[in-house]
Amino acid sequence: MKSGGLGDVSAALPAALRAAGVDVRVLVPAFRPLLAEFGGARCVATFTAPGGAMAPARLLAASTTQGVPLFMVDCPEYYHRRGDAYQDHCGEDWPDNDLRFGLLGKVAALIPAARPVEWEPQIVHCNDWPTALAPVYLRYGAAGHRVRSIMTVHNLAFQGIFPAASLARLGLSAEAMSVDGVEYYGKLSFLKGGLVCADRITTVSPTYAREIQSEELGYGLDGLLRHRSGVITGILNGIDTGTWNPATDSCIASTYDSAHIERKAENKAALRRLHALPEEATVPLVGVISRLTWQKGIDLITDIAPQLARLPAQLVVLGTGERKLTERLAALVQAFPRQIVFTAEFNERLAHLIEAGADIFLMPSRFEPCGLNQMYSLRYGTPPVVRATGGLADTVVDCNEAMLEAGTANGFVFTEPDAPQLLAALGRAVATWHDRKRWKKLQRNGMRLDFGWRASAGRYCELYRAVVAAT
Repeated sequence: MKSGGLGDVSAALPAALRAAGVDVRVLVPAFRPLLAEFGGARCVATFTAPGGAMAPARLLAASTTQGVPLFMVDCPEYYHRRGDAYQDHCGEDWPDNDLRFGLLGKVAALIPAARPVEWEPQIVHCNDWPTALAPVYLRYGAAGHRVRSIMTVHNLAFQGIFPAASLARLGLSAEAMSVDGVEYYGKLSFLKGGLVCADRITTVSPTYAREIQSEELGYGLDGLLRHRSGVITGILNGIDTGTWNPATDSCIASTYDSAHIERKAENKAALRRLHALPEEATVPLVGVISRLTWQKGIDLITDIAPQLARLPAQLVVLGTGERKLTERLAALVQAFPRQIVFTAEFNERLAHLIEAGADIFLMPSRFEPCGLNQMYSLRYGTPPVVRATGGLADTVVDCNEAMLEAGTANGFVFTEPDAPQLLAALGRAVATWHDRKRWKKLQRNGMRLDFGWRASAGRYCELYRAVVAAT
């Protein structure tokens, strides 16, 4: 069960940490798909659930296919529901998300003292608002055991804000409803509490660590983050280079590597056949895989789509999201049926084929804490066109003559989040694509980069050692 890039990180980073020698466990809610996958999980402890749940929560122990020990918090009243992790099947937030994810944070804080297995953690590493009450419980919830905590921000825009009445429901003391706790303009904020109470804060790219301290991207927390700037570190996410490898990818039509990049064309042909797009040798194919939201700049893509079609170029879009953007994309397909296609679903196999089959990849995000698809694209020899923000700025080097000759250029970058700049950057990309020699050099520059988790895991190991040493 996965929601966005955090799902990829939750699977890949712990495995990389174990390979680096860290004795790590993963703690997640026991959603029904997970219970089905880990049917042999055993109960190792029980905890009282906040909010007056009918039955205590069980802590189940299992192991992932990668050999990472897994804890699952099983509370059927909170987690056995139709819908996804956060919303019901109609797309509405669950009204008791404070209790559902408060339970997760409470159990994370209690495990060090409860020691349900022969293992005692030194650090609780939390990711985004659903886990952010763990440092708060460690400080205010009488967890009875002092361990260090790290709060990683994957997207500051989502903060877990609830009414002040949630404090009592969560079993937190009145002391926690303060400037040094969860209080946020008279309400309760999970993420704000985690940022205040954690020993260290990390973000998923160095540039994003700076951006969230600005008013523009601080989402009301920039003052707090500037105050705590001395404990903030930006560590770029990695990608699963086993799953995302064009040389071995079973989801694509033809495998290839940088030495046999000509085979990539077979994937372009397969992608066109799948969508009944004309086979035109002089027309580039542009790919988009994204949540369809304002944050991702999808409206900028719909704004330039008619000009893109007239370049000429073809556009393949995969994703789900806001209704208005979905409707605009559907209308563009009707207007340009030979050049624009749109698939409104989550389809992992098609995502791989788009990465392999597209010539150019678009990511015009207004903000992008890290981004994974630009790294997938570089690995697949599909130079990305990106806005210079967050992890996109940290991974994509703009193609100009000097950078191309130096062997560092790997894509196309624009600065302002507007349609004219996006169109200009895409125009540069298309012009370069027509120069086959320069394009191949650009592709190989990207394909030789290593975005695996080893380097990122190493940075986390350094941080863990520093945090433990400061105890």
